[in-house]
Amino acid sequence: MATVRLTQAAKAFGPVAVLKGIDLDIADGEFVVFVGPSGCGKSTLLRSIAGLETLSAGTVEIDGRLVNDVPPSDRGIAMVFQSYALYPHMSVRENMGFALKLAGRSRAEIAAAVDTVAATLDIVHLLDRRPRELSGGQRQRVAIGRAIVRQPKVFLFDEPLSNLDAALRVRMRYEFAGLHKALGTTMIYVTHDQVEAMTLADRIVVLHGGMIEQVGTPDDLYERPDTIFVAGFIGSPTMNLIPATYTGPGTKGAIVELGGGQAIETAIAPGTLVPGAPVTLGVRPEHLAADGPANRLTGIVRMVESLGAVHHVHLAIGGLADPLVASLPTRPAGGTLSVALAPEALHLFDQTGRALPRPTPTIPRAAA
Repeated sequence: MATVRLTQAAKAFGPVAVLKGIDLDIADGEFVVFVGPSGCGKSTLLRSIAGLETLSAGTVEIDGRLVNDVPPSDRGIAMVFQSYALYPHMSVRENMGFALKLAGRSRAEIAAAVDTVAATLDIVHLLDRRPRELSGGQRQRVAIGRAIVRQPKVFLFDEPLSNLDAALRVRMRYEFAGLHKALGTTMIYVTHDQVEAMTLADRIVVLHGGMIEQVGTPDDLYERPDTIFVAGFIGSPTMNLIPATYTGPGTKGAIVELGGGQAIETAIAPGTLVPGAPVTLGVRPEHLAADGPANRLTGIVRMVESLGAVHHVHLAIGGLADPLVASLPTRPAGGTLSVALAPEALHLFDQTGRALPRPTPTIPRAAA
């Protein structure tokens, strides 16, 4: 196991800066997930840790050792790619043991290591097959097994589940979580799927435009996003973000006015806001309740996405450019619907997109 430290890590391809001074410490045995939109630099950052990309500036340390000039094979890492990268002419057994063969291990050592890892991943019955004879999920297990037999200090995963169907991704997430618990090895995982990130990570690193937007536990990022970007990126459906104007303090906190003239009271202290300042009001869809005395908004039901236990209701509200999405346990009949915005559930972002500090709330969930 090992720690990983990035200090002012930067990478440019010609005039294009992809990483812009990344500072990050990853603890021994931690499962860290990099997320962000396409082009944010998450795969480049992972490849820089692996040594597959050379940093333009800054440093990478693995287990306290500076590795900027160390080749990938000597960094103590193992990487699992999106494409699996298995050798098609080799059997599963040969694929898994190939790195140990190159390292000069004996046949007996290789066989014992491969058999042990195959048993852990439940692929013993596949050892004599070729990659073309395997399903996508089986190929992914073989790629993971090939990494495990090397006993690396750090595992690196580059969108390893993106080629699998939805049901298999769910199953493989469960297996990744169990694997990390069993091995206790430092794991760094890149994905565009925030469900994977929220499910697997000890901490999530949200990247945007080559920089770190926020680092925190899944609960931290969901409940206390530092910026509008994180608020809008984490969560499905995403947080409702509503342009508003700060009008002054109320009994609980800042009062804002929406585009349609509706006054909304929050439980957030206004800090340095001055009346008339533009702000953005945020509320998670599940925190919009169909009952409640405070901050009621009424809109026309434009669409309902029914997912069985929950219904995502899209409401057109006068003065708001975008529909408000409410996640409710029962499907509304249609027509109009009134929802309440509990002050304790609200987020407020200033003109720069930074979140104003909010209290630790007991947030009511949506009720029928």
